[in-house]
Amino acid sequence: MIYDRRDNICHDKTSNNGIGPGVCVKQQTNTAKNEPCVLVMNLMEKVCKPENLNRAYKRVKANKGSPGIDGLRLEDLKDYVLQHKEQLIESLMNGTYKPQPVKKVMIPKPGGGERQLGIPTVVDRLVQQAILQVLEPIFDPDFSDSSFGFRPNRSAHGALKQAKGYVEAGHIWVVDMDLEKFFDKVNHDMLMSMIAKRIGDKGMLKIIRGFLTAGIMQNGVVMNRHEGTPQGGPLSPLLSNILLDELDKELERRGHKFCRYADDQNIYVRSKKAGERVYNSIKQFLERKLKLKVNEKKSAVALVGERKFLGYRILCDGRLTMAPTTIKRAKDKIRQLSWRSRGRSFEQVITELRSYLMGWLNYFRMVEAKSIFRGLDSWIRRKLRCYKLKQKKRGRSIAQMLMKLGVSEKASRQIGSSGKGWWRLSRTRPVHRALNNEWFEDQGLISLEREWATLLKA
Repeated sequence: MIYDRRDNICHDKTSNNGIGPGVCVKQQTNTAKNEPCVLVMNLMEKVCKPENLNRAYKRVKANKGSPGIDGLRLEDLKDYVLQHKEQLIESLMNGTYKPQPVKKVMIPKPGGGERQLGIPTVVDRLVQQAILQVLEPIFDPDFSDSSFGFRPNRSAHGALKQAKGYVEAGHIWVVDMDLEKFFDKVNHDMLMSMIAKRIGDKGMLKIIRGFLTAGIMQNGVVMNRHEGTPQGGPLSPLLSNILLDELDKELERRGHKFCRYADDQNIYVRSKKAGERVYNSIKQFLERKLKLKVNEKKSAVALVGERKFLGYRILCDGRLTMAPTTIKRAKDKIRQLSWRSRGRSFEQVITELRSYLMGWLNYFRMVEAKSIFRGLDSWIRRKLRCYKLKQKKRGRSIAQMLMKLGVSEKASRQIGSSGKGWWRLSRTRPVHRALNNEWFEDQGLISLEREWATLLKA
């Protein structure tokens, strides 16, 4: 490989260093550490390859999402790209591509308050995804084994298994650190300097900074942005991992046991005193080195069973159970789906519930407490009994339904003429006998307890 020392440009267009054909790698010396520093060149060529753009298009379509500030919908993206493909590729290659401002959207946070999202236009999402597919293979292999969020072949379950292992080994105290508005507070210059340690393609660096500094539109007004990488674009998770990898490397250097999922960071120690020492030290590192602020109200040093991690609660013996707030949020969602004034048929409610419960259970399948699922099953069936009774409205219709399901005429008429509310009626013996577990199974409702047991065996 030949380099021109005058302009430091790589002239080899065909080298393949495990990154892809046509991508050059340039080595410099990091004088501070006296270690080789590898810079990857010619990345925009790979971004603009048809196969990379096609893969990015499919991914953006699969992720769905709403339009950005230009109103262009995902359904119209294909026609737009076919019509403007040459101009799009040319602007990316010559450095004239300019990202549009993102659309500000506020969504409620599970624990209260709101989270800010920045929704890029669908074209910007396509370009971000194409860049992500090129950058991820470069950065991801060097990320910490204790980092699990937004990485290929890694998941929240992997983080929980690792955390469980630490607790079982005696690290029963956790330093639970919450970063205050992390995605809104990322320092652009610091992040770009970290990216530039690996990326020598000036065109790539320019467009990444363009995405970082693109304004944010609210109520028709575009505001400039000098910090942050708003959630909502495909590139933001990788950028956050690049920044927080500095924290991971510092924790590894100190020999700490930790798990990180995005900005959710837990450090496991053997005593409260050690935890307090680690908390104060890492807090200083975050604020001085990474310019990030720790939310002291949401952070703590505590026994693991007193904190939650990714919706779970780890007991001091290492068993995984469910955080109380997780159960509350699940019930809130079930109440929403089974709200008796929604105007949905009973069959529709069952279908929507089944879809939600299967996804929810798949995530919480690592819980080691079947009583939680048994209790939720019972509560869900009672909610649905209320829904079914209210659908019938009149006492005669209720009585006829109960008799068809095997309840005696006398008991059915007593229920039908009762002045009790739906919640109290749902608990009566005749209603239980008619709308029993087998009946719900015939309607298509899943049993969380039974499905959970099946997942455990898989």
